[in-house]
Amino acid sequence: MNQIIWSDKPLIIDYNEIEKPRDEEERWEREVLPIGNGRLGGTVFGDPKKERIQFNQESLWVGNEDNTGGYQPFGDIYIELDHKNYKAYRRELDIEKAVQTISYESNGVNYKREYFSSYPAQCMVMHLSADKKASLSGFISMDNVHEIPIVAEENKLIMKGDTSDFWWWKLHLKEPKRLIAGREYASEDNINLDFEAQVRVKHEGGELVVKGDKIEFINCDSVTLYLSAETNYINQRDKGWKGEHPHTKVSAIIAEVIKSDFETLLKKHIEDYQSLYKRMSVDFGKSSNETSKLPCHKRVENYSKRVLDINDNAGGECSADPELESLLYQYGRYLMIASSRDGHGCLPSNLQGIWLINKRPAWRCDFHTDINIQMNYWFTPASNLAECFLPFAHWVDSIREVRKEETKKVLGVERGWLMRSENGCFGGSTWHFQKGDSAWLCQNLWDAYTFSMDKDYLKQYAYPVMKEICEFWIDHLKELPDGTLVAPEGRSPEHGPVGVDGVSYDQQLCWDLFNNTIDASHALNVDRAFSQVLTEKRNKLLGPKVGKWGQLQEWMEDIDDPEDDHRHINHMIGVYPGRQIHPSIEPKFAEAAKVGVIARGNGETGWSKVWKICVFARLLESELAYDLLSNMMATKLYSNLWTTHPPFQIDCNYGYVAGVNEMLVQSHLGIIHLLPALPKAWPKGEVKGLCVRGGFELDLAWDNHKCSKAVIRGKTNIESKVNVLIDDEEKIYDVAQGSDCIII
Repeated sequence: MNQIIWSDKPLIIDYNEIEKPRDEEERWEREVLPIGNGRLGGTVFGDPKKERIQFNQESLWVGNEDNTGGYQPFGDIYIELDHKNYKAYRRELDIEKAVQTISYESNGVNYKREYFSSYPAQCMVMHLSADKKASLSGFISMDNVHEIPIVAEENKLIMKGDTSDFWWWKLHLKEPKRLIAGREYASEDNINLDFEAQVRVKHEGGELVVKGDKIEFINCDSVTLYLSAETNYINQRDKGWKGEHPHTKVSAIIAEVIKSDFETLLKKHIEDYQSLYKRMSVDFGKSSNETSKLPCHKRVENYSKRVLDINDNAGGECSADPELESLLYQYGRYLMIASSRDGHGCLPSNLQGIWLINKRPAWRCDFHTDINIQMNYWFTPASNLAECFLPFAHWVDSIREVRKEETKKVLGVERGWLMRSENGCFGGSTWHFQKGDSAWLCQNLWDAYTFSMDKDYLKQYAYPVMKEICEFWIDHLKELPDGTLVAPEGRSPEHGPVGVDGVSYDQQLCWDLFNNTIDASHALNVDRAFSQVLTEKRNKLLGPKVGKWGQLQEWMEDIDDPEDDHRHINHMIGVYPGRQIHPSIEPKFAEAAKVGVIARGNGETGWSKVWKICVFARLLESELAYDLLSNMMATKLYSNLWTTHPPFQIDCNYGYVAGVNEMLVQSHLGIIHLLPALPKAWPKGEVKGLCVRGGFELDLAWDNHKCSKAVIRGKTNIESKVNVLIDDEEKIYDVAQGSDCIII
């Protein structure tokens, strides 16, 4: 499969037509191609005449321990050349190598630009070359939306400042409701971070000359730019969230990287990236040669037309472009590697990963905890990217004490903690308390363990948090006259009545939390008495209910509206990502879930659509899952394969991968179920390196909709006995750690 996203045109924005920042953002989010190393990201516009590389660094935030604040764009690099006329243009992102390349011909010379953000070097590299010597002349400059001055020194551009004057925080100060968010105790003081970016220019042939705040390169054979950008943020509250000024670190990165030539840096970058990316491959079938040769925007356009016009909002029995569906899967993995890498204090992937152009970010470009950040990380363990999950665990660990303090201050509780739905890097949280959110974070933490079986991780990062949230619910649950336990005064996220008892969102998450914490206690052989308390409480929880029109109820009271098509399906958590409702457990609840999710329609947002894909897959409804998968791609996919809410939100990209995983294999009930929701549109295919719970890895192939190959590999498993379900037949196999077991 071709793993290249490409376009035959650059992104050129006529700023005479831009009336507001959102106008620029709309063009940007549809056409740019992103690069990143987990912390330092860039989006490349590709204009031959005036190239723009907009860059971000994951920790450039405003906010404090009370207020979410928001993520902020860092800066821009411009490369100006006298290339007004050009032809044979191509802009491409090779997601197999994590390298972006731009090529074109101008005045009889073939030009090439190569861009990547290196994890080993912790810097971004931009290399310009030509097939004729002395052909590169132009200017290099740096800019930003924060009005921070740029200094040019010999072969270097420097941007240095702090966040104290950032417009986004000043807007908060002008709008007390936004700043305080209903809390008189909320601080007005921003946690001011120092930041610095340096661009070092290295050339072969020709010369460099400083011209004001720009660097001119004259008659060069090649020009290489090295970007390092850092803040002094650290994820340690006891140190005030701040370390040393980043100047020393940035300078050291630049000093080290320029010792290597471009080819060496490129080789090390690709080797490092592929150590993660190449663990897994997918193949959902072949597209036609004509389709495969098209630029990406045409493939997306054609896919949409076929799905919406020909198939009348359904995917049908034949995929419109199976290689595009495979590419979108691998692109989700690419984006996760580019925006969430373990080490170097990495934060989790936010609403837009690490890529942001607008200083007024939609929903603060935050860590949203009523679905979004959880969805971001649903797929990582199964898609063989376990390390990419760790920034999520580290962030949760870093904010625990902040959340405990506010929860105690507001609710008067002595144990446990809650989240508001908007969250920042300092633990600040805005909007309203959403009681189930912290339990939902625990679900991700536990699920990561079930794949890795890493007890050190469970002991250090997952179990302590799970226990704390359990303690809150033990103290908080309300007993009804018949002894049933309900979560009091809750709300279903962004939907329905406020302050009601027994909301399904809270009930299902509480059941899941207690269940998982019991299992975690047994795995670590700790807190047996506590585990027994959880067992007793879990067994008294109000369970799922079926309403008057056959639906799974969203509330304890039967008030669901069959005409309601709200984007949130909060009462489906017990189906996915939970493990309370499944056709094999209690068919009547599974059928009620199906009735309920169908009633919500195809969803108005990208992330809502992919959540429903996951739910339909868990309900073993292969065609409903695929119909929605193809509908999402037809309606919520931009030409650069980013997905949209709108605006751009990366959760849909990630949720798509999770949905596909559930269609191919399920393991949440202690059985490895192969091809549980394989659609007719994928009659033949193959996946290699897909992980399943228990510490196993799977290679799987199918032909004519039947499993033709299945190999289970012991990876980090503790138990060797494996239950496998294929075509309704269950068998037990013995798979030792480090060995392969051929099932078919």
